[in-house]
Amino acid sequence: MRVVSSNRLRDYFDLYPATRPSLLAWQARTKAGSWETIAEVLADFPMAKALNGERIRFKIKGNSYRLIVAYYFPTQTAYIKFIGSHAGYDKIDALTVEPKIGKANEIPDHKP
Repeated sequence: MRVVSSNRLRDYFDLYPATRPSLLAWQARTKAGSWETIAEVLADFPMAKALNGERIRFKIKGNSYRLIVAYYFPTQTAYIKFIGSHAGYDKIDALTVEPKIGKANEIPDHKP
């Protein structure tokens, strides 16, 4: 799969280094994937949760952080919609959140 906005991952783990191993592992597994359904993604990420027919929420660094990704299977594309703390995740609508242009999509009140 192609990951759109991979730079968001790098920007985020540059700000919050503790997330680096989890985000890089997610990225590597996703780039190697060739899934056709949400169920196939969830089979490879058993701790993830489907939010709807296109979005999945991933626990990062033991659930201290959250990653929301929208999948478009016909083009094998994964779109990063949100990366943030668990507390930040609780403040957004996971079904509609869109990335902030030019920045890691983090809620400003997050303290690492």
